[in-house]
Formats: sequence, C-alpha cells, structure tokens
Amino acid sequence: MKRNNLIVALILLIFFVISFLTNILGPIIPDIIESFTLSLGLAGFLPFAFFVAYAVMSIPSGILVEKYREKKVLAAAFIMAFAGALLFALIPSFGIALSSLFIIGIGMAMLQVVINPLLRTAGGDEHFAFNSVLGQLAFGAASFLSPWLYSFLVNNMHTENTSGLITLLNGLVPESLKWVSLYWVFAVTAFVMVIIVILAKFPTVELKEDEKIDAGSSLKELLGDRMVILYFLGIFSYVGTEQGVANWTSKFLQDYHGVDPSTVGASVISYFWGLLTVGCLLGLVLLKFFDSRRVLMLFTSGAIVSLLAGLFGPTAVAIIAFPLVGFFASVMWSIIFSLALNSVAKHHGTFSGILCTGIAGGAVVPLVVGGIAELVGLKVAMLFLLITLGYILSIGIWAKPLVTNATVKRFKDLFN
Repeated sequence: MKRNNLIVALILLIFFVISFLTNILGPIIPDIIESFTLSLGLAGFLPFAFFVAYAVMSIPSGILVEKYREKKVLAAAFIMAFAGALLFALIPSFGIALSSLFIIGIGMAMLQVVINPLLRTAGGDEHFAFNSVLGQLAFGAASFLSPWLYSFLVNNMHTENTSGLITLLNGLVPESLKWVSLYWVFAVTAFVMVIIVILAKFPTVELKEDEKIDAGSSLKELLGDRMVILYFLGIFSYVGTEQGVANWTSKFLQDYHGVDPSTVGASVISYFWGLLTVGCLLGLVLLKFFDSRRVLMLFTSGAIVSLLAGLFGPTAVAIIAFPLVGFFASVMWSIIFSLALNSVAKHHGTFSGILCTGIAGGAVVPLVVGGIAELVGLKVAMLFLLITLGYILSIGIWAKPLVTNATVKRFKDLFN
C-alpha cells in the first residue's frame, strides 16, 4: 500500500493532543486543591477519575474499531474530549471535574487503541518503528509544552496584558480560577480535531492477528496465565509511578520547599516530561547494545535514587532530582511491554488490550499516595512509589522472554 504522509502527520498530531490533554493534571493539582479547598485524599480522585477510564474502555475500544472503523472511533473520541473539557470550562466545580476527567479519559483510551495500527498502515510496515518513535517525540513535546502554557495563562490573565487570547479568556474565566482557562483551550483543541478527522480520508486498516482483540476465549485463556498477570502488574506499576510523580511533585515542592506551583512547579513537571522524552532516545541506543532486562534494572535503580534525592534533598536538589525520575522512567513502558509480548506465544492483540488496561495504575497509585498523605504527610506517602519501582526492578530479574532483543554481537559477547 502506498504511504499516506498526511495521515501519518495527523497521527503525530493526535499523539501530541493526547499528551497535551493528559499530562497537564499534575501542574494544576495545587490550584485545584486551593480553589475547591480539597484534602490531599480528595485530590487523589482527580487522576483516578481520568485513568480509570482506561480500565473501562481499552478492550471495548478494540471491539468498536473492528465494528465501526478508525475514522468514526477517532471522531467519537475527540467529541468525548470536547464535551468533557467544555463541561468543566462552563461549570468549574470538584464534582464536575471528576465527571469531566472521566469523559476525557474515555476519549483518550479510544484514541490509544486506534492510532498504532493506523500508523502502521499509513506509514508502511517498514517505517513503523521509526514513525512510532516520532509519535513518542510528539507525545513528549506536548507534555513538555503544556505546563508552560499553564504558567503563561495563569500569570497573564486578569493583568495588564491585553492580547487577544488573554482578553477573550478574561471574559470567560473568573480571576479566582485562572487555571480553568486551560479547559477552554482543551475544548477548542478537541473541537478542531473533530473537524480535521471528519475531513480526512483514511486508508483501510487490515488488522494483523497480533493487533486484534478477542473478548472471548483468548481473553479467558490469557487471564489464566500467571505471566500475563505479572506483566499487567508491571504496566500498572509503571503508569502508577509515572503519574504518582507527575501529579504530586508540584504539590510536594509547594508544601515542603515553598515553591510557586505556577512557575517553578510547572517547570519541574515540564522538565520531567522533557527528560522522559530524551531518555527514550538514549534507551533506543542502549537497547542496541545491551539486554533489555539489564537496561530496565539500571534505569529503575536510577529512578529510585532520584526519587529519594527529590524527597529528602534540599530545594536545589529536589528541583533537579524529580525531572531525573522522568529520565530514568523513559525506557520502562517500552521494555515492559516488549518483554510481555515476547513472553507469550499467541493472542498478542488481546494481550496488548490487557496490558493497556494496566494504565489504570495511573488512577490507583496517585489515589493511594493522596490517601496516605492524609495520615502521614506527602513526603512519606510518596515513598509508596518505592513499591511500584521495586516491582519494576524485579521484572529485570524474573523475566524470561521467548525472544530477547537483538544486540550488537561484540557487546553481547562482552557482557553476557
């Protein structure tokens, strides 16, 4: 099939938008807590509402794609995101925030299921790995930029700045809720994406056997496999760690170091995502020379050391250490996912759906951290992430994939 570069570009844009809508929650949590007078425990329900949608929708999305095809599912996903963002922009309250985040999360889960098979078809099998890396770069770029947008908006709204965008948002958002302006931006972004998807002409995607999801016998067989459950917990632990750091770091810095969440806090989260993206590129190089299990153990150890430095070091150290957790977390998703698929001989599509359901770790772990913080404080509560990181470290010890990653022979002979 002839490559369709316009669709490839659209998919890269979708990667960007997914991240843009998803990873802003961490920087704005301190503002949400202050605006709605929330306890840390209640604030933990914000990421829970968003990421639990992945547990609900990952496998059903695969079934919807096979029945209604990619274009309709993409359009429906962005309509969900538009509705969720607009709802909260119009009625900013804690209860509406939970509903809004769940609706947006449903849309994001649908997008995640569609874009990889579509990227393979539009860009060609032979370019899929390269295009996937481009997608991750687009994802990382949005995660890096969105906290800066938040910082720009809250520091310019209801000030002497009279630019067109700021003046428009001033009329929509009360001075006490400047951060809600982000959801107006999200709503407009999602609406524009609906229009783009409707106008675009999509290729016919023929799902490979390892991309199809079977909610019947294959699912039952896999759920009875101990190794499947162990790798599900690996993805659960990774996303829980990622979101636990991203969602609570700004609040931690505010409480323990007096850092302004709209400036320094936002920049720390921005660099967390930026270094996570840079780490992905380094990880690609390392995986050409070393067994993925060893790379996973090395990077996980680095993440543990960085987390402890961030929690117990002085302000100057914490501001550097928390972004470094992102750097060391960069390879975890791809290595755990590949080890998982390489450890099971069949039903890869259904197994991928199970693994994607593990994204619900981003719902549970920040909620647990928030609940513990209510009892013993956020510093001690964030030590819970040592449990999830410890589990990820253990994968490098017990994983026995049927196929290991290809490495340069000279290095393989030297280190194995």
